[in-house]
Amino acid sequence: MGTRRAMEKKKWDLAALASIPLIMTLANSMLIPVLPLMQKKMAITVIQTSLIITVYAAISILCIPIAGYLSDKHGRKKIILIGLSITAIGGAISGLGAWLLSTGAYWTILAGRFVQGIGAAGAFPIVLPIVGDMFKSDDEVSNSLGIIETSNTFGKVVSPVLGSALAMVVWYLPLAVIPFLSILSIAAVATLVKTPKQQESEAPGFREFLRGLKDTLARNGLWLYAIFLIGCMAMFIMFGFLYYLSNTLEDEYSIKNIQKGLVLAIPLFAICSSSFAAGKIIGKKKNVMKWFTVIGLAVLSATMIVCGLHRSDTLVWLIVLLFLGGVGIGMSLPSLDALITEGIEKEKRGTITSLYSSARFIGVAGGPLVASTLMKQERWLFYLFAAIGIVCCLVVLFALKPKKGNE
Repeated sequence: MGTRRAMEKKKWDLAALASIPLIMTLANSMLIPVLPLMQKKMAITVIQTSLIITVYAAISILCIPIAGYLSDKHGRKKIILIGLSITAIGGAISGLGAWLLSTGAYWTILAGRFVQGIGAAGAFPIVLPIVGDMFKSDDEVSNSLGIIETSNTFGKVVSPVLGSALAMVVWYLPLAVIPFLSILSIAAVATLVKTPKQQESEAPGFREFLRGLKDTLARNGLWLYAIFLIGCMAMFIMFGFLYYLSNTLEDEYSIKNIQKGLVLAIPLFAICSSSFAAGKIIGKKKNVMKWFTVIGLAVLSATMIVCGLHRSDTLVWLIVLLFLGGVGIGMSLPSLDALITEGIEKEKRGTITSLYSSARFIGVAGGPLVASTLMKQERWLFYLFAAIGIVCCLVVLFALKPKKGNE
């Protein structure tokens, strides 16, 4: 009852914060169904096309820990607003470059995506610690993180349909709308989110910060690195199979535009719905979080093995398998978010969750790049995904050992 009352009181704060992962996801995932069209319009290679996703994620990987430190020192809300503003600028560079330049559009788009990635580093990754700051009980934090993760995955569900629909108007429109979406989120966060007063307190100097970070990593040890690895690999598999599916639908089945977006939305809906359900169920039971992650990764690995063995049977069969794989990913993500947010003291939460977000962005960067190189060896691509899932499952079993008091 207390959890419900606390969340009701903060519902507008949560709604504003949930707009950030939604918009950051749209900014990236809207492009996935449009990549083959961009490739044709700009006469670039498959690997060059995948770099439109990879460059965004790659620069975020480097900037996220810095943003986490700055959020501990100067306040989470301030860094989020700056991050969203930079995202808007990067989106404007990409959109204007695609619109105005007949030659060199590709490199201008990449430059804009680079800037956009810097902004993204100061936006979504800071949402996890600010939610941890806003609520006192583990139940409240888990439920709220479930909402945030659901918003993230809902953005992934909507993005292929929206991206395809926008590209039917003008091929670069998915790039051009990003500044406007960012401005909406800036307005919501600025007016609705109230940061806790302690958030503005002084943080240690950079040298002392590095010493404290090293100590935190040493004290928490294996379980923390395990969560970094699993978050990275879950995103690697998700963005890898989405990139693969986007190209396969167009090249093999001639499914394009909104129809293609709707098909891509099916596995993403599985991730969204299972994330929402997992966030509601896990509460503060860390042992439940562990087993949700194990089961989710086992389901993901099994479906990837079957995809490798029987992928070419029918498109319907492939979509069913990827739907089940999405359920597995969705089961794992809220548990990982809750474990890392609740397991770290507030003073270090911004930095540690930012490192976790960096790890996830490594997966986002690597998935499309690897999938683009293995498109002609699709069986081995799925076997690679399965092997990664099995390793992550074993890591969870042996590295995550919740204390009995948290069961």
